[in-house]
Amino acid sequence: MSILLKNGYIVDYANRTEGIRDILIDNGVIEKVAENITDKADRVIDCTGLTVMPGLCDMHVHLRDPGQTHKEDIYTGCEAAAAGGVTAVACMPNTTPPVDNPETVKYILEKAKTAKARVYPVGCITKGLKGEELCDYEALRKAGCVAVSDDGRPVKSTTMMAQAMVKAHYAGLKVISHCEDLEVIDGGIMNKGKVSRELGVKGMSRLSEDTITAREIAIAQASEMPIHIAHVSTRGSINLIRSAAHEGVMCTCETAPHYFTLTDEKLRGRDADYRMNPPLREDSDVSAVLAAIIDGTVDCIVTDHAPHSKEEKADFEKAPNGVVGLETSLAVTLTELYHKKFTSLMNIVRLMCVNPRKILGIEGGSLSVGEVADIAIVDTEKVWTVDPERLHSKSKNTCFKGMTLKGKVKYTLLGGEIVFTDD
Repeated sequence: MSILLKNGYIVDYANRTEGIRDILIDNGVIEKVAENITDKADRVIDCTGLTVMPGLCDMHVHLRDPGQTHKEDIYTGCEAAAAGGVTAVACMPNTTPPVDNPETVKYILEKAKTAKARVYPVGCITKGLKGEELCDYEALRKAGCVAVSDDGRPVKSTTMMAQAMVKAHYAGLKVISHCEDLEVIDGGIMNKGKVSRELGVKGMSRLSEDTITAREIAIAQASEMPIHIAHVSTRGSINLIRSAAHEGVMCTCETAPHYFTLTDEKLRGRDADYRMNPPLREDSDVSAVLAAIIDGTVDCIVTDHAPHSKEEKADFEKAPNGVVGLETSLAVTLTELYHKKFTSLMNIVRLMCVNPRKILGIEGGSLSVGEVADIAIVDTEKVWTVDPERLHSKSKNTCFKGMTLKGKVKYTLLGGEIVFTDD
């Protein structure tokens, strides 16, 4: 099948191309990119007034499959991804069982063959996420993993983390660190500060994130190995990562939309849909994360999409941490960064389409002739309100519920097939 995208505003960071162009797609591949293409096609989509960009890559999602499919599964997670313009996801390994062996990797990849996004498994750093024994990274890589992480838990041993960074690198896998000191957390459920004290609940100190971030940077510097820091939320971690970059340390990092838009003030209503790990911080942290996006310290914007059922989220103090985000990430980023003139569309494509793929070493992220047609078509001016019940995810625990956003995905193409249309 051939598709002709007419008169779209192309934003392609990989080729430094921006402007009105047509794109001709044939048999799932981009065949032409030019002005006024007159070739016949099976379907023509008028993209006048719309922005055409490569499909997003979210390198930090939880699909909950295998074993926790009452929250989400590979199919529903990828439905949510498609609705958000996301055509590639890297799924974290804290499933049941954990992704610490080739058989579980193969299960994920087999099920993902018919899903509406490309799924890239992340394996465990340690067997069973227990921090006691390193996984077989060569086997995980051969099975199809692109990275390793004990996300949801830190690797407690400095020596073990140092060994993991070296062994994973030579196996061709990126190490993604969940920076948290559980002894510092000591049962905390939200940011430690004024709001936690007023609510009378245990807080999660910034020290927990900052100390492990500092440790990972020190290991990376000493071993001359790369490290990727997950879901950065504090001003302290931002300053550490910025300094590391200036010193030539191979350290990349990510943040999520809630960390540059919301604060712990949202928890005053004791609503667990605003609880995630790391938690919403304070104004100074939000400002620091925003500044780091603007100055290039932050390499990519992800979601840490973490579905939980309504029943699980019902009790504020006992609920598990996590929020869904695949369907709102681009819209929030456009609303808060592009429309407020903090950054450009080109930089958003760099942060959400190009850099995640570059970090993971996976293909895609451009609108070049010959590339597979994984494409998001976006109305950057469309105003809409987030209604949790209309989300495609099985779970509805969004921290952006009721918010009015500006920017909406109209079509998502995966391999030249239309997998989402905004009706």
